[in-house]
Amino acid sequence: MSPETQPWWRGAVIYQIYPRSYQDSNSDGVGDLPGITRRLDHIASLGVSAIWISPFFKSPMKDFGYDVSDYCDVDPAFGTLADFDTLMERARSLGLKVIIDQVYAHTSDAHAWFAESRASRANPKADWFVWRDAKPDGTPPNNWQSVFGGPAWTWDARRGQYFMHNFLSSQPQLNVHNPEVQDALLSVAKFWLDRGVDGFRLDAINFAMFDPEFRDNPPWPAEGRTITRPFDLQHHIHNQSHPDIPVFMERVRALADTYGDIYTVAEVPGPDPLPEMRAFTSEGRLSSAYSFDFLYAKSLSPRRVKASQMNWAGPLSEGWAAWAFSNHDAPRCISRWCPPGGDLEAYAKMTNALLLCLRGNPILYQGEELGLTQAEIAFEDLQDPEAIANWPLTLGRDGARTPMPWINDNSYAGFSEVKPWLPVGAGHALRAAMAQYGQPFSVLEFTRLVISLRSSSDILKFGSVSFPETQGDLLAIERRLGEDRLLCLFNLGIKAVSVDVALPRFATTLLSSDGRLEGPENLPPFGVWIGTVGPHSD
Repeated sequence: MSPETQPWWRGAVIYQIYPRSYQDSNSDGVGDLPGITRRLDHIASLGVSAIWISPFFKSPMKDFGYDVSDYCDVDPAFGTLADFDTLMERARSLGLKVIIDQVYAHTSDAHAWFAESRASRANPKADWFVWRDAKPDGTPPNNWQSVFGGPAWTWDARRGQYFMHNFLSSQPQLNVHNPEVQDALLSVAKFWLDRGVDGFRLDAINFAMFDPEFRDNPPWPAEGRTITRPFDLQHHIHNQSHPDIPVFMERVRALADTYGDIYTVAEVPGPDPLPEMRAFTSEGRLSSAYSFDFLYAKSLSPRRVKASQMNWAGPLSEGWAAWAFSNHDAPRCISRWCPPGGDLEAYAKMTNALLLCLRGNPILYQGEELGLTQAEIAFEDLQDPEAIANWPLTLGRDGARTPMPWINDNSYAGFSEVKPWLPVGAGHALRAAMAQYGQPFSVLEFTRLVISLRSSSDILKFGSVSFPETQGDLLAIERRLGEDRLLCLFNLGIKAVSVDVALPRFATTLLSSDGRLEGPENLPPFGVWIGTVGPHSD
């Protein structure tokens, strides 16, 4: 693999922005596009290559932007198309690529396409959504369940039929089997590509097509599993993951290729996503697939890291993974993983460094560079419809979506001048960005150092990955490119560990969490050491 021939996105670090919670520019309590533009200097100073902005399209916001009512306009809560163009211009001036979400499995029920489709059974868009007659007894067409609870079918009196929805009833399923729907979605992609975006994250793309025979899903017994919704009691064989989805991805890729090195990454949720991830990223399809291996994991171990990485350790023809430890849907990783009594700042440094040493595309979620913890949200402050419906069994997504803290001398941590849509997380203002700038031992400055190391290292961006044998909580990752090698050591545990990996005397320290200049004989709790090793150290 020649680094000079690789597209810009191969191995690049991407920074995810949840726009409602990044920066409020107009004092309405909601983050917006001008707020993101205002904070792009912060992102550029991290050294990342690109930003991924979660949905900002026109929407009733019943699922906070993932229910799109107009794919080609900005919701007034976030600004205007002119604001987006200004953001693009500023990002370009700072050397940042811009990736946006695309939601192709469903729209909002407020979308004009759905309004036309539901009006009758004989109109130009009658088959753009998924409609079925009731069973003779009036019940839904089959047993499919929605992710957010209850049947995946809602009765519509206008058509005298049920319409399908894998998520909220206000998110009707698009019929992506229909070539006209595919053409319309590709026109949406072209609209944003013409505006200069550098890539797309394709939201829940494995939900885009379904079994046209509408067969019942088989049951999945509850024994040994925690069940919080009927959706968890089925194997989702027929309501998603149809084999024609990768064929549609070829059309997406073909369009993207006409604009140069466009990054396309598939979100593929589910209990066994690997076969689909490989199908979506094989030759001629998408750039990458977004792994869920860490997002809902309750613990972090060397075994988990090795197993996840080795699924993507082969040639590029096998595909390319994108990795995230936290995001807008999953609880923040340090709250899930840090052992009781552990130093949260040290743990945040370690997990950020680990993410940035993986083979693939590391995706850093806003606030991870500050070491933010998961926020506790009182029931009366909840906004997430899933959390409200299933309280308290499902705590929902709000705790990872709280406002980004910028300063420690403002009632709302510099995010807004008024009460935000979600409360600032307890203790988050103490970790504000401005409080960490220039502090040599802060999570922010350490994360900058690791990003700088990765950005300057072809080995970390493109190299192969392997795992020298270790014991206990010690994790060793070896990255190679030609004759060049890096060894990355991590102590995932709360006690110091002996380094039982042979380090040659000509190992050179590139970075360590405790400032040591030589290869370690032991690592402190949550310690990190990254260094070069010579070609003759086997």
